[in-house]
Amino acid sequence: MSLRFQAINNLTDLEEVKVEGPSKITAIFGENVFTLTKARQFLSDEAYKSLIASIKGSKKIDRVVANQIANGIRAWAESKGVTHFTHWFQPLTGTTAEKHDSFFTIKSDGTAIEEFDGAALIQQEPDASSFPSGGLRATFEARGYTAWDPSSPAFIIEIGFGKTLCIPTIFVSYTGESLDYKAPLLKALESLNKSAVEVCNYFDKNVTKVTATLGWEQEYFVIDEALANARPDLVQCGRTVFGASPAKGQQLEDHYFGSIPERVYAFMRDYENEAYKLGIPLRTRHNEVAPAQFECAPIFEEVNLAVDHNTLLMDIMSRVAKRHKLKVLLHEKPFAGINGSGKHNNWSMATDTGVNLLAPGKTPKTNLMFLTFFVNTIKAVHDYADLLRSAIASAGNDHRLGANEAPPAIISVFVGQYLAKVLNDIETRVGDKFDEQDEAILKLDLHRSIPELLLDNTDRNRTSPFAFTGNKFEFRAVGSAANCASAMTVVNTIMADTLKTFKKDVDALIEKGDKKEIAIMHTIQKYIVESKKVVFEGDGYSEEWEKEAEKRGLANVKTSPLALDAMITDKAKHLFESNNVYSHSELEARHEIELEKYIKKVQIEARIMGDLAINHIIPAAVKYQNTLAENIKGLKAAGLPESAYASQLDILKQLSEHIQVVYTKTDAMVEARKIVNNMTESRTKAIAYESQVKAPFFDEIRYHVDKLELLVNDADWTLPKYREMLLLR
Repeated sequence: MSLRFQAINNLTDLEEVKVEGPSKITAIFGENVFTLTKARQFLSDEAYKSLIASIKGSKKIDRVVANQIANGIRAWAESKGVTHFTHWFQPLTGTTAEKHDSFFTIKSDGTAIEEFDGAALIQQEPDASSFPSGGLRATFEARGYTAWDPSSPAFIIEIGFGKTLCIPTIFVSYTGESLDYKAPLLKALESLNKSAVEVCNYFDKNVTKVTATLGWEQEYFVIDEALANARPDLVQCGRTVFGASPAKGQQLEDHYFGSIPERVYAFMRDYENEAYKLGIPLRTRHNEVAPAQFECAPIFEEVNLAVDHNTLLMDIMSRVAKRHKLKVLLHEKPFAGINGSGKHNNWSMATDTGVNLLAPGKTPKTNLMFLTFFVNTIKAVHDYADLLRSAIASAGNDHRLGANEAPPAIISVFVGQYLAKVLNDIETRVGDKFDEQDEAILKLDLHRSIPELLLDNTDRNRTSPFAFTGNKFEFRAVGSAANCASAMTVVNTIMADTLKTFKKDVDALIEKGDKKEIAIMHTIQKYIVESKKVVFEGDGYSEEWEKEAEKRGLANVKTSPLALDAMITDKAKHLFESNNVYSHSELEARHEIELEKYIKKVQIEARIMGDLAINHIIPAAVKYQNTLAENIKGLKAAGLPESAYASQLDILKQLSEHIQVVYTKTDAMVEARKIVNNMTESRTKAIAYESQVKAPFFDEIRYHVDKLELLVNDADWTLPKYREMLLLR
């Protein structure tokens, strides 16, 4: 019996995993996190105040005080049964990394003790040569450092019966270049803070800090683990490279927000409990559009912490799924013909005075502040659309962008009809001049129209990559498997830079004698005119939009190798260097790393396609072909007329044609891959993998394999089918 049928038979024998949950989420929320409340309990006043100053004011912690903090953290961890610790970081592999060390050590006199000092808390030295560096590090140059990030609290991860203290850290090379996602993100957030505070001070001198906030929405698929394990493509690629569409997919629209299947519901409750213990504020769970697709979303948090929590949650979900004999698929497009998965990044900015800068206010003054940040965001997207596209580029996301559930590769902004009218009114202000009377009218118009937006006049445009949704922008084009830090580093950097330019422009008008508010309005009007071509309110899926976008001069870069070019333009290098986010060499390295990822992922998929075609598909088809041939031979021998077996002859002919194409095209793909593999320059190689391997062969081989699946005797087909993976659980 094949693995496919074993998996199907075992579905009926699965035992329910009982999930014990608290009566209240608050009873367990953050219990495995070294929160400030716990810090107050386990730290001295000096150590506690130093930690607070570091978190809130970005002040460095003295090494002596670090010893006190480390002792306090160890005391808390040991009280919960922890014996080991690790620096938890996010290298450019796309996963997290950790190297466990025990508190146990032996002193010079042979005494065995438990110890965790400030040096171990602040800095560790993992091997940097084995992580992607994009040429920053040679293989023999192994040294790299992890450094503690106090703004993200330490936590205890429970795996089986073991517990490990995790210290969130950045990861840098021996020579100081960042080798992770967190370090550049922290720099981008600090740059935004400085620029945004300066602009906020036009309106409120009490603002001393601006924090970027993020609420991610994580989409994912859940299928039976045994069925997944019987699919080599799912095991090694995270997606199915072959698979005929089932009769019932998502066309009835009955899965979205439907009743959650019991087995999946138990899994959800289980991973939610794990998440709550780690302080991840999950709020929402529901069925998504495609069968076997689901979503969860948290309450908004500061961006750095939100990124850590999302990265941690993806690991938790994958691990907890095994308890339930389920498999979580985070790939952007694990199944063809149905919706893929994204990770919508809902982004905004908040002041330390309690104001959401992207929320319309109740007074003319606060509405002018809202309009300032709103228009600057549109301007940032317009000026750096190519960088936003590069931030979401990946082999997996290329399958999703532009499909019927994801935004197109064209970067545009949706603002809604009411705000579109406000922007148009400002742009077309007669005479292109503002005086105090105009200013008062304009403020009144804003005061009257914008609050309506918050009541019931905001629609959502699910075809827009960057949509305003009431009090935030939703970057919908981020892929489900991505680290949010990539997109958030770009968003916060381009916003920081745009705000810096805005302040210079406003200050120049003030120096010429304009009143502050009028100078702000003139600059806003200028920015609206300069960036209006990126604002689009229509259907992003339509062919008409592609044509219109081309007329507007908006790029439509559909493949990652070309989209990634934006990372290393002179414009990008100046942007990131002037905001102290990336050096030129760091950008070049990341460009190289992303190209290598693309090459390797497409290469792996091509190899899997060849393996499945030769070792699974063709043997199953030939076996059925022989069965038909024997049957036809028998019917002939019995003296029956050809009409008695004409239909079988037709099937036999179809099988032969599809088998031949699968074999010849697979062979041609292998030869093409060999040619591309001999290329040495990464960009050329990545483009060639897309244009010479993926584009000419993947879809055509798949078409004929999927036709064979519909023809071959079901009992002979070894790979679990879509109808089984998507509908059986």
